[in-house]
Amino acid sequence: MVDITTKSNTLRIATAQAVVVVSKKETIDAIQNKTVPKGDVFSMSKAAGLLGVKKTPDLLPDCHPMPIEYTDIEYKIEGLEITVTVTVKTIYKTGVEVEAMHGASIVALNMYDMLKPIDKGIEIHNIKLLNKKGGKSDFKDKYRKDLKAAVIVCSDSIYAGQKEDKAGKAIIKKLKESEVEIMEYKIIPDEIEDIQNVLMANVEKQIDMVIYTGGTGLSKRDVTPEAILPLLDRQIPGIAEAARKYGQDRTPYSMLSRSFGGVKEKTLVLALPGSTKGAAESMDALFPALLHIFRIFKGARHD
Repeated sequence: MVDITTKSNTLRIATAQAVVVVSKKETIDAIQNKTVPKGDVFSMSKAAGLLGVKKTPDLLPDCHPMPIEYTDIEYKIEGLEITVTVTVKTIYKTGVEVEAMHGASIVALNMYDMLKPIDKGIEIHNIKLLNKKGGKSDFKDKYRKDLKAAVIVCSDSIYAGQKEDKAGKAIIKKLKESEVEIMEYKIIPDEIEDIQNVLMANVEKQIDMVIYTGGTGLSKRDVTPEAILPLLDRQIPGIAEAARKYGQDRTPYSMLSRSFGGVKEKTLVLALPGSTKGAAESMDALFPALLHIFRIFKGARHD
């Protein structure tokens, strides 16, 4: 199975179809008049399709079990063709395309099974995905590609050469995946003046985002919030809420982080945990969706 533990829950929707073609008009009449010997074809096939959607991971080994929160099955008759449409919705980490296609397939197969005693010429055509929505792929082309960032590591021990920086490098890796250019990577001690000077220098250079890692804990030398918060024009509470919620799902210690996000003029400012895991998980929680803020800065409408 593909590892989806780094993904966040989003609304996922998929619609698939299957086309059942009968060989004579009498078969359509029997379906509509509910005179098929095996019973009500549409109702029984819908029930089979609902089970098919739910049972998808039991039959396809690479599909993840997930909560199916809505399934709709519709029929459309045109001549000798019956188009089956299945729509599936969930709020989860991965999509429901296969579930929708599996449901459509099972509906069609059940119709075949019920109708074969009265029609030997039935065929199943065009099992396919019609559309899907949700997840990162829906938004990947909606972010600016000219963004520039500075990554600042706040750590006395790393600055002194006693430890290697891994958190800053994890942040840089995620930024590069989001096609953000790294303009500065700097290690500084946990000193309020140094932290503030780096921020103001990057704001003056109109760097799009300044991301700090470290100094957001509860030790006496953790002063990143005290240094930066007084300089911000606005805080954005949802940034910290999203990062801590994501982290809390993975470790109970995330509640102790004093991470935050805000803006100084048109520069996005983030202060993330100093641990490698904490920094990486915060980036997974926030990016690339957070990049939409720069379209807001530009006055672009979210479509």
